[in-house]
Amino acid sequence: MVRVVSGGAGRSAPWANMSGKHRAAGIYGAIVTAAIIAATGTELSTTALVVAVVVTLVVYWVAEEYAEVLGEQAEDGDLPTWTSIRRMLAATWPMVTASFAPLLALVLARLAGASALTATNIALVLAIIQLTVHGWSAGRAAQLRGRKLLVATSIAAALGIVMVLLKDLVLIHLH
Repeated sequence: MVRVVSGGAGRSAPWANMSGKHRAAGIYGAIVTAAIIAATGTELSTTALVVAVVVTLVVYWVAEEYAEVLGEQAEDGDLPTWTSIRRMLAATWPMVTASFAPLLALVLARLAGASALTATNIALVLAIIQLTVHGWSAGRAAQLRGRKLLVATSIAAALGIVMVLLKDLVLIHLH
């Protein structure tokens, strides 16, 4: 972690590891997107589903950064600068943007005449692909190779697959 000197005292900058925060936020956003789509995809209209996913992710994004800012205040006794807050928000914006590709696929599938179930499944497959790519990217950034890279990538993909299984369990067996 990079240390920032301020007033003679060094402290960790919460935005110092931006690429790691980007990847983590993207993974989290893709998981939340998949979870919401899996849980409500066929119950809501396409517009309501898109709004629900984006609003939920924006709330999660703001809440997470608010907690970070409070944590920094409690630790250091002062508030981060607006520049620091903007950098923190930019570093975790992929939490929200991770939903864009699956939601676009959902909307395009519905506009093309696909059923709600088919459009939901298309969006979920895209979210799983995103998770897999994020897992692979994080593993490569950590300089993982071979079996370790495969495990890191597989765990990310498995998180998305769990969302599909949850959808099937809830919609087929409990609904």
